[in-house]
Amino acid sequence: MPADDAGGAWPVTTWQGWQHFATTPPPQPPASGEPERSVEERLAYHSAFVTVRTPAIDTLTTNVRTLMILGRHQQTTARPSLIVTGPAAAGKTTALLHVGRACHLAHTHSQPAPAGTTHAAVPVAYVLVPPGATAKGLAAEFARYLGIPVTARMTQAQITDAVCHTYNHACVRLVLIDEIHRLNPRTTTGAETTDLLKDLTERIGATFVYAGIDVTTTALFSGVRGAQLAGRASLVECGAFPARHGTREPFRELIAGVETALDLRAHRAGTLPRHTAYLHQRTAGRIGSLTQLIRQAAITSILDGSERITKQSLEQVRIDHLAETHHRPAMNGSRAPRRLPLFFSAQRSTQKAVTRENTPGP
Repeated sequence: MPADDAGGAWPVTTWQGWQHFATTPPPQPPASGEPERSVEERLAYHSAFVTVRTPAIDTLTTNVRTLMILGRHQQTTARPSLIVTGPAAAGKTTALLHVGRACHLAHTHSQPAPAGTTHAAVPVAYVLVPPGATAKGLAAEFARYLGIPVTARMTQAQITDAVCHTYNHACVRLVLIDEIHRLNPRTTTGAETTDLLKDLTERIGATFVYAGIDVTTTALFSGVRGAQLAGRASLVECGAFPARHGTREPFRELIAGVETALDLRAHRAGTLPRHTAYLHQRTAGRIGSLTQLIRQAAITSILDGSERITKQSLEQVRIDHLAETHHRPAMNGSRAPRRLPLFFSAQRSTQKAVTRENTPGP
């Protein structure tokens, strides 16, 4: 992330941080014939790593493009929206950020800032729902993204007016809202915050895309407010990968894509796909857990000099607690309940391993 004036780093939930994220070329796997990278370069590469293209990313990209065109000239009511849902560590935020970056690059390419101007286009906004969010607090998060001044004396209505005016003036076309599962319309505070979101969707000329953990099982779709959201939002399932789906093996394809992106000197291609059954059991088919496991194993292999990943080296890696409690026996000898995998089927193969960041935007 870029440094701010105080020497810190701008988070991606600010315009400066988002612009840096969107315009910085993403990590790329080693290309044939290029000079060998140093140890430090390869450690940094496996830390950041590539975005593996998944069916959920393809589906989200297509739907966002379509809805942005559909709502482009809609003025009187809220535009159609999307909700990315699924279990933890299933790649929801990665999909959200990938689509946002593609939209940002497409917009700035097709509509570059006039020569001599210091004001860059602001096509995308990215906001997190804070824990225990109040309506005023969430409005302040929207304001913070564009650096809109907010004082303690300002009312929620005043902050909201400033946000809507500035976002429309800046021509924001896509608003990404993450951690939407933190909202609970059954409480007074949650209901007010949900009403604020509805107000923003009607007053800001942008398409709204939300992401959250298993939102269909939360209170978000309950009651009158939930019915309004459900009536305007389409769902994109960003779920765990099954070992098999018809005649295909989606999880093996995912593993092969991740392995293709590794930059290890002694790793033999095809090693990881041979351990598909083990890796599926170990990660419950979740892409976040899988990539964390393989990236940690890759970094360890560079540090110890082995430069390859084996099943034995994978066993030495500890990953997220959710995956570990799924994989390892509990203290009483029983296993943690296994979660049924969710998978949003799509026609494109996950074998298209690495995002090249040239997906055309809306």
